[in-house]
Amino acid sequence: MSHSSNVPEPTLAIIDTALNSQLPQFKDKVVYEVCILDWPSCANGKNFMEGPGAASMPISQMLRNGFNHGTKMAHASVLTNPNVKIVFIRIVGATANGVRQTTNESTFINALTWVLNNKDKYNITAVAMSQGHGNYLRVADYCPDTPATRGLISSLNQAGVPVFLPAGNTRDLTRVFWPSCFTDAVTVSASSVTGGPAVYTNYDKNITDMFALGRLRVSDANGMLFNEDGTSISVQVAAAVYYGLKQKNPTLTSSQIIDLMKTKGEKLTSRTISAVVVGKELLNG
Repeated sequence: MSHSSNVPEPTLAIIDTALNSQLPQFKDKVVYEVCILDWPSCANGKNFMEGPGAASMPISQMLRNGFNHGTKMAHASVLTNPNVKIVFIRIVGATANGVRQTTNESTFINALTWVLNNKDKYNITAVAMSQGHGNYLRVADYCPDTPATRGLISSLNQAGVPVFLPAGNTRDLTRVFWPSCFTDAVTVSASSVTGGPAVYTNYDKNITDMFALGRLRVSDANGMLFNEDGTSISVQVAAAVYYGLKQKNPTLTSSQIIDLMKTKGEKLTSRTISAVVVGKELLNG
Protein backbone atom coordinates (compact mmCIF):
# COMPACT_ATOMS: atom_id res chain seq x y z
CA MET A 1 0.00 0.00 0.00
CA SER A 2 1.23 3.44 -0.89
CA HIS A 3 1.01 5.64 2.20
CA SER A 4 1.82 8.76 0.23
CA SER A 5 -1.32 8.49 -1.85
CA ASN A 6 -3.53 7.63 1.17
CA VAL A 7 -5.31 5.01 -0.91
CA PRO A 8 -6.40 2.10 1.33
CA GLU A 9 -5.71 -1.49 0.37
CA PRO A 10 -8.41 -2.96 -1.88
CA THR A 11 -11.19 -4.78 -0.07
CA LEU A 12 -13.91 -7.29 -0.79
CA ALA A 13 -17.31 -6.44 0.68
CA ILE A 14 -18.99 -9.57 2.06
CA ILE A 15 -22.69 -9.12 2.87
CA ASP A 16 -24.07 -11.87 5.10
CA THR A 17 -25.48 -12.93 8.48
CA ALA A 18 -22.82 -12.20 11.12
CA LEU A 19 -19.10 -12.64 11.71
CA ASN A 20 -16.78 -13.68 14.50
CA SER A 21 -13.85 -11.52 13.42
CA GLN A 22 -11.83 -12.59 16.47
CA LEU A 23 -11.00 -16.01 15.02
CA PRO A 24 -7.28 -16.38 14.16
CA GLN A 25 -7.95 -16.96 10.46
CA PHE A 26 -9.27 -13.40 10.22
CA LYS A 27 -6.28 -11.74 11.85
CA ASP A 28 -5.42 -8.69 9.73
CA LYS A 29 -8.09 -9.70 7.19
CA VAL A 30 -11.18 -7.83 8.38
CA VAL A 31 -10.67 -4.15 7.66
CA TYR A 32 -14.10 -2.89 8.72
CA GLU A 33 -17.42 -4.12 10.08
CA VAL A 34 -20.91 -2.76 9.44
CA CYS A 35 -24.39 -3.75 10.65
CA ILE A 36 -27.40 -2.74 8.55
CA LEU A 37 -30.75 -4.20 9.67
CA ASP A 38 -34.47 -3.60 9.43
CA TRP A 39 -34.60 -4.14 13.20
CA PRO A 40 -32.90 -2.37 16.16
CA SER A 41 -30.78 -5.41 16.95
CA CYS A 42 -27.21 -4.49 16.03
CA ALA A 43 -24.75 -4.83 18.91
CA ASN A 44 -25.44 -1.20 19.86
CA GLY A 45 -29.21 -1.78 20.06
CA LYS A 46 -29.87 0.15 16.87
CA ASN A 47 -30.50 -0.82 13.26
CA PHE A 48 -27.17 0.59 12.08
CA MET A 49 -23.65 0.31 13.43
CA GLU A 50 -20.15 0.73 12.05
CA GLY A 51 -16.74 -0.15 13.47
CA PRO A 52 -15.15 -3.01 15.44
CA GLY A 53 -17.68 -5.64 16.50
CA ALA A 54 -20.51 -4.21 14.39
CA ALA A 55 -21.00 -7.49 12.49
CA SER A 56 -20.79 -9.62 15.63
CA MET A 57 -23.31 -11.14 18.01
CA PRO A 58 -23.01 -13.49 21.02
CA ILE A 59 -21.21 -16.69 19.98
CA SER A 60 -23.96 -18.84 21.50
CA GLN A 61 -26.46 -17.16 19.17
CA MET A 62 -24.12 -17.17 16.19
CA LEU A 63 -23.94 -20.98 16.35
CA ARG A 64 -27.71 -21.30 15.80
CA ASN A 65 -30.39 -20.35 13.27
CA GLY A 66 -28.01 -19.93 10.35
CA PHE A 67 -25.92 -17.10 11.81
CA ASN A 68 -22.82 -19.25 11.33
CA HIS A 69 -23.15 -18.62 7.62
CA GLY A 70 -21.32 -15.30 7.54
CA THR A 71 -18.23 -16.61 9.34
CA LYS A 72 -18.14 -19.59 6.98
CA MET A 73 -18.39 -17.34 3.94
CA ALA A 74 -15.61 -15.04 5.11
CA HIS A 75 -13.42 -18.08 5.76
CA ALA A 76 -14.17 -19.44 2.27
CA SER A 77 -12.92 -16.16 0.85
CA VAL A 78 -9.72 -16.28 2.93
CA LEU A 79 -9.09 -19.93 2.01
CA THR A 80 -9.39 -19.06 -1.68
CA ASN A 81 -7.21 -15.97 -1.47
CA PRO A 82 -5.15 -15.54 1.73
CA ASN A 83 -4.34 -11.98 0.66
CA VAL A 84 -7.95 -10.82 0.70
CA LYS A 85 -9.02 -7.88 2.88
CA ILE A 86 -12.65 -7.85 3.95
CA VAL A 87 -15.31 -5.28 4.71
CA PHE A 88 -18.05 -7.37 6.34
CA ILE A 89 -21.65 -6.13 6.36
CA ARG A 90 -24.13 -7.92 8.60
CA ILE A 91 -27.70 -7.85 7.24
CA VAL A 92 -29.57 -10.41 9.38
CA GLY A 93 -30.91 -9.50 12.81
CA ALA A 94 -31.87 -11.60 15.82
CA THR A 95 -34.14 -11.12 18.80
CA ALA A 96 -32.65 -11.02 22.29
CA ASN A 97 -32.95 -14.81 22.55
CA GLY A 98 -31.46 -15.47 19.12
CA VAL A 99 -34.53 -15.93 16.95
CA ARG A 100 -33.76 -14.92 13.38
CA GLN A 101 -35.53 -11.79 12.18
CA THR A 102 -36.80 -11.36 8.63
CA THR A 103 -34.62 -9.76 5.99
CA ASN A 104 -36.50 -7.71 3.43
CA GLU A 105 -35.49 -6.19 0.11
CA SER A 106 -34.97 -2.92 1.97
CA THR A 107 -32.04 -4.56 3.78
CA PHE A 108 -30.39 -5.49 0.48
CA ILE A 109 -30.99 -1.97 -0.77
CA ASN A 110 -29.49 -0.36 2.31
CA ALA A 111 -26.44 -2.64 2.25
CA LEU A 112 -25.75 -2.11 -1.45
CA THR A 113 -26.29 1.63 -1.02
CA TRP A 114 -23.71 1.66 1.79
CA VAL A 115 -21.23 -0.08 -0.52
CA LEU A 116 -21.91 2.38 -3.33
CA ASN A 117 -21.44 5.33 -1.00
CA ASN A 118 -18.28 3.95 0.63
CA LYS A 119 -16.58 2.14 -2.26
CA ASP A 120 -13.86 4.78 -2.57
CA LYS A 121 -13.31 5.23 1.17
CA TYR A 122 -12.63 1.51 1.63
CA ASN A 123 -11.40 0.82 -1.91
CA ILE A 124 -14.08 -1.85 -2.41
CA THR A 125 -13.31 -3.82 -5.56
CA ALA A 126 -16.20 -6.29 -5.50
CA VAL A 127 -19.21 -7.46 -3.50
CA ALA A 128 -19.81 -11.07 -2.50
CA MET A 129 -23.35 -11.58 -1.21
CA SER A 130 -24.11 -15.26 -0.62
CA GLN A 131 -27.78 -14.54 -0.04
CA GLY A 132 -30.83 -14.81 -2.25
CA HIS A 133 -34.43 -15.92 -2.49
CA GLY A 134 -35.99 -18.68 -4.53
CA ASN A 135 -39.65 -18.02 -3.82
CA TYR A 136 -39.82 -15.96 -7.02
CA LEU A 137 -39.30 -18.99 -9.24
CA ARG A 138 -42.29 -18.48 -11.48
CA VAL A 139 -42.46 -20.48 -14.69
CA ALA A 140 -42.62 -17.52 -17.06
CA ASP A 141 -40.59 -14.36 -16.60
CA TYR A 142 -39.35 -15.78 -13.31
CA CYS A 143 -37.04 -12.91 -12.33
CA PRO A 144 -39.08 -10.18 -10.60
CA ASP A 145 -38.08 -6.68 -11.65
CA THR A 146 -37.32 -4.99 -8.35
CA PRO A 147 -36.01 -1.68 -9.72
CA ALA A 148 -34.15 -0.46 -6.62
CA THR A 149 -32.06 -3.62 -6.18
CA ARG A 150 -31.52 -4.03 -9.91
CA GLY A 151 -30.49 -0.38 -10.19
CA LEU A 152 -27.96 -0.61 -7.36
CA ILE A 153 -26.36 -3.73 -8.82
CA SER A 154 -26.17 -1.92 -12.16
CA SER A 155 -24.72 1.24 -10.58
CA LEU A 156 -22.06 -0.75 -8.73
CA ASN A 157 -21.25 -2.67 -11.89
CA GLN A 158 -20.87 0.57 -13.85
CA ALA A 159 -18.61 1.89 -11.08
CA GLY A 160 -16.32 -1.13 -11.52
CA VAL A 161 -17.56 -2.97 -8.42
CA PRO A 162 -19.16 -6.22 -9.62
CA VAL A 163 -21.69 -7.95 -7.37
CA PHE A 164 -21.22 -11.73 -7.11
CA LEU A 165 -24.43 -13.60 -6.27
CA PRO A 166 -25.45 -17.28 -5.84
CA ALA A 167 -27.50 -19.15 -8.44
CA GLY A 168 -29.24 -21.12 -5.68
CA ASN A 169 -29.36 -24.71 -4.45
CA THR A 170 -32.69 -26.18 -5.59
CA ARG A 171 -31.44 -28.30 -8.51
CA ASP A 172 -33.15 -26.07 -11.06
CA LEU A 173 -31.26 -26.08 -14.36
CA THR A 174 -33.43 -23.40 -15.98
CA ARG A 175 -33.73 -20.72 -13.29
CA VAL A 176 -31.58 -18.99 -10.67
CA PHE A 177 -32.40 -17.14 -7.48
CA TRP A 178 -33.24 -13.48 -7.05
CA PRO A 179 -31.29 -11.18 -7.18
CA SER A 180 -28.72 -13.21 -9.13
CA CYS A 181 -31.16 -13.31 -12.02
CA PHE A 182 -30.34 -9.70 -12.93
CA THR A 183 -28.06 -9.51 -15.95
CA ASP A 184 -25.71 -6.97 -14.32
CA ALA A 185 -24.98 -9.35 -11.45
CA VAL A 186 -22.16 -11.90 -11.64
CA THR A 187 -24.17 -15.09 -11.22
CA VAL A 188 -22.23 -18.07 -9.89
CA SER A 189 -23.33 -21.70 -10.05
CA ALA A 190 -21.58 -24.50 -8.13
CA SER A 191 -19.20 -27.12 -9.44
CA SER A 192 -18.36 -30.37 -7.66
CA VAL A 193 -14.92 -31.53 -6.57
CA THR A 194 -14.77 -33.65 -9.74
CA GLY A 195 -15.25 -30.64 -12.02
CA GLY A 196 -18.84 -31.20 -13.05
CA PRO A 197 -21.93 -29.29 -11.91
CA ALA A 198 -22.84 -29.89 -8.26
CA VAL A 199 -25.99 -31.98 -7.90
CA TYR A 200 -27.81 -29.20 -6.01
CA THR A 201 -26.85 -26.20 -8.14
CA ASN A 202 -29.21 -23.95 -10.02
CA TYR A 203 -28.23 -22.81 -13.50
CA ASP A 204 -29.67 -20.65 -16.25
CA LYS A 205 -27.78 -20.84 -19.54
CA ASN A 206 -28.65 -17.22 -20.25
CA ILE A 207 -27.80 -15.87 -16.80
CA THR A 208 -25.06 -17.93 -15.12
CA ASP A 209 -21.69 -16.28 -15.70
CA MET A 210 -19.43 -18.97 -14.29
CA PHE A 211 -19.15 -21.97 -12.01
CA ALA A 212 -16.91 -22.20 -8.96
CA LEU A 213 -16.22 -24.94 -6.43
CA GLY A 214 -19.21 -25.39 -4.14
CA ARG A 215 -17.52 -27.30 -1.30
CA LEU A 216 -14.91 -26.14 1.17
CA ARG A 217 -13.99 -27.09 4.73
CA VAL A 218 -14.71 -23.87 6.55
CA SER A 219 -14.87 -22.61 10.11
CA ASP A 220 -18.01 -21.91 12.09
CA ALA A 221 -18.19 -19.04 14.55
CA ASN A 222 -16.63 -21.25 17.24
CA GLY A 223 -13.60 -22.13 15.12
CA MET A 224 -14.74 -25.68 14.34
CA LEU A 225 -14.23 -26.90 10.77
CA PHE A 226 -17.08 -28.35 8.71
CA ASN A 227 -17.63 -29.26 5.07
CA GLU A 228 -19.94 -26.61 3.61
CA ASP A 229 -21.73 -27.10 0.29
CA GLY A 230 -23.62 -24.62 -1.83
CA THR A 231 -23.54 -21.84 -4.36
CA SER A 232 -22.88 -19.59 -1.34
CA ILE A 233 -19.38 -21.05 -1.21
CA SER A 234 -19.04 -20.69 -4.98
CA VAL A 235 -19.76 -16.96 -4.73
CA GLN A 236 -16.94 -16.45 -2.24
CA VAL A 237 -14.49 -18.48 -4.34
CA ALA A 238 -15.31 -16.54 -7.50
CA ALA A 239 -15.21 -13.14 -5.79
CA ALA A 240 -11.91 -13.88 -4.03
CA VAL A 241 -10.40 -14.96 -7.36
CA TYR A 242 -11.67 -11.75 -8.95
CA TYR A 243 -10.14 -9.76 -6.09
CA GLY A 244 -6.76 -11.40 -6.66
CA LEU A 245 -6.82 -10.97 -10.43
CA LYS A 246 -7.75 -7.32 -10.03
CA GLN A 247 -4.72 -6.93 -7.76
CA LYS A 248 -2.49 -8.47 -10.39
CA ASN A 249 -4.04 -6.53 -13.27
CA PRO A 250 -4.98 -3.11 -11.86
CA THR A 251 -5.28 -1.47 -15.27
CA LEU A 252 -7.96 -3.89 -16.47
CA THR A 253 -11.62 -2.96 -16.08
CA SER A 254 -13.97 -5.15 -14.05
CA SER A 255 -15.53 -6.57 -17.22
CA GLN A 256 -12.07 -7.35 -18.59
CA ILE A 257 -11.19 -9.21 -15.37
CA ILE A 258 -14.39 -11.24 -15.59
CA ASP A 259 -13.66 -12.00 -19.24
CA LEU A 260 -10.19 -13.11 -18.14
CA MET A 261 -11.75 -15.45 -15.58
CA LYS A 262 -14.00 -16.95 -18.25
CA THR A 263 -11.08 -17.32 -20.65
CA LYS A 264 -8.65 -18.86 -18.16
CA GLY A 265 -11.16 -20.98 -16.24
CA GLU A 266 -11.34 -24.75 -16.66
CA LYS A 267 -14.07 -26.16 -18.86
CA LEU A 268 -16.97 -27.56 -16.83
CA THR A 269 -17.14 -31.35 -17.07
CA SER A 270 -20.66 -31.74 -18.41
CA ARG A 271 -22.36 -33.15 -21.47
CA THR A 272 -25.25 -30.73 -21.24
CA ILE A 273 -23.82 -27.49 -19.82
CA SER A 274 -21.16 -25.43 -21.56
CA ALA A 275 -19.47 -23.22 -18.96
CA VAL A 276 -16.19 -22.50 -17.17
CA VAL A 277 -15.12 -23.21 -13.61
CA VAL A 278 -12.99 -20.56 -11.91
CA GLY A 279 -10.76 -21.40 -8.97
CA LYS A 280 -7.80 -20.21 -6.95
CA GLU A 281 -5.38 -21.78 -9.43
CA LEU A 282 -6.07 -18.73 -11.61
CA LEU A 283 -4.20 -16.68 -9.01
CA ASN A 284 -1.01 -18.67 -9.58
CA GLY A 285 -0.79 -18.01 -13.32
